[in-house]
Amino acid sequence: ETGKPYSQTYLKTVHNQLSAILNYAVAHYNLPSNPCRAAGSIGKSKAGEMKYWTQEQYETFSQNIQKSAVKLAFDILFYTGMRSGELLALTPADILPDKRISINKNFAKVKGEELFLVPKTPKSIRSIAIPDFLFDDIHEYISKLGGIEQGDRIFYFTKSALEKEIKRVAEKTGLPQIRVHDLRHSHASMLIDMGFDI
Repeated sequence: ETGKPYSQTYLKTVHNQLSAILNYAVAHYNLPSNPCRAAGSIGKSKAGEMKYWTQEQYETFSQNIQKSAVKLAFDILFYTGMRSGELLALTPADILPDKRISINKNFAKVKGEELFLVPKTPKSIRSIAIPDFLFDDIHEYISKLGGIEQGDRIFYFTKSALEKEIKRVAEKTGLPQIRVHDLRHSHASMLIDMGFDI
């Protein structure tokens, strides 16, 4: 994202990759020494403590959201683990009849311009099985939108609106403060609790 500093773990990864390339040049292309070694390392190999909510904490949060569209958006984030940009890019065509959601694009606002982007990595193109109740809720919501086309976006709020809402409701209910992206970690944690393999 623009304007945000890179995370310590990302900086560490970049440093390691550059250093590996230069080590190769030292071994095979007569580079006298690896300048990364002289410059010293950057970043940290361990991330800060992971924040997430349990399913119980999430339910408390969800029950305290008034707007049905926002509540549904958060339910989708928690019960699928998708990224917020993937959520905001969803169209009716992406909700598959076999109770799966197809993730094939990413929505972002860049310098005020609304863009559909290709997903973050090739592996990001995937389809996610969803619980029956979520499938029904999504269909019920789309049916109320009236005149929506298969290729139209379902949700029209911004990522920052979601961030504000998660902060507001967490304050109101006394839940630990987490970011929207941490719902992705919360989902992974829920799956592990349910006995799924890493």
